[in-house]
Amino acid sequence: MSTAITHWINGQSYSGQSQRTANVFDPATGKVSGVVDLASTSVVNEAVQAAQAAFMSWSQTSLARRAQVLFAFREILNARKDEVAAAITAEHGKVLSDALGEVTRGLEVVEFACGIPHLLKGGFSENVSTNVDSYSIRQPLGVTAIISPFNFPAMVPMWFFPLAIAAGNAVILK
Repeated sequence: MSTAITHWINGQSYSGQSQRTANVFDPATGKVSGVVDLASTSVVNEAVQAAQAAFMSWSQTSLARRAQVLFAFREILNARKDEVAAAITAEHGKVLSDALGEVTRGLEVVEFACGIPHLLKGGFSENVSTNVDSYSIRQPLGVTAIISPFNFPAMVPMWFFPLAIAAGNAVILK
């Protein structure tokens, strides 16, 4: 039995029909293990619109609340890291120890992102030049997109999305 894989948009599985699909092959047997929906321009636009809408409220969420969300994600990922590693092994053919190492290295970035309140502090310097003060502020930018290589399906996206989300941005991951 093959698995149907679709897009995840606005917190749920995509309900529309995909015009194009591709087979997913089990790397150990070469047999088809699933079918993945390929996104059309309109599906990508729908994902971007959902991310833009989410950004409006998420960017206004307090740093403390964002950190709580990241801590909760960290706990869930840590509790299920063996499942994630097993999925990487099944879908990409990596040995389980390498897949678990990949998840663990990604988890380190999630842990780093949990410290976002401290990381997003701005700065102020008086008299950096004669009668010139300098300041910096850190603010969310908007919707970010991650197009990640296939060979590290957990680690490389986790180098980016935890920090982008913690900083108040919305993320679309391909």
